Amino acid sequence: MSTTRMMILGLVSWMQPVHGYDVRRELLSWSADKWANVQPGSIYHALRKLAEEGLLREVATEQVGSRPARTTYEITPKGQGEFDNLLRGYWWEMKSVTDPFFAALNFLPALPREEAVAALYNRAAQLRAANEGVAVAAEKGWLREKPAHVTWMWELMVARNNGEIAWCERVAGLVESGVSYLPEKLSDDRPDWESWQRKVE
Repeated sequence: MSTTRMMILGLVSWMQPVHGYDVRRELLSWSADKWANVQPGSIYHALRKLAEEGLLREVATEQVGSRPARTTYEITPKGQGEFDNLLRGYWWEMKSVTDPFFAALNFLPALPREEAVAALYNRAAQLRAANEGVAVAAEKGWLREKPAHVTWMWELMVARNNGEIAWCERVAGLVESGVSYLPEKLSDDRPDWESWQRKVE
């Protein structure tokens, strides 16, 4: 929620006075649902919650014909302070990214080796496809229509993907070669993964 919170406060500060519809449209034009996990359905709820907390101010609510009523928002001084704190926190502090793959990787021995290898190569293929999508967007001029820092953000995503592609393919090769998952020395109270693997199979 804190990422959504920061982005909504920042957009209202930038675009104010602004309707919730325009905030949602802007976030979707940034593809924030993909790289920031900002869910389109949560935006209106977040706007109302931020207003309840005194971080946003409802300026007006208007209805045109049979369309749903639209509320216009502005940021309050308290909201501006909250945005500034969140923004600087994300710039200056390293935040770990929660990826369920890390949890699954801890149970690598529970998968047959062939399946683990296939899954790693599939992960690499998906990352490569994401990079190719960015390349196609760049060729079509989409990135030229964006501010420079947006281009840099996509470049960072591609660089991270390239690093993970290389890692996936290297580890897939190790798993495929039959390398042992166990450390050289096991303490007596540690489970024997290879025995457990045989039970699973």
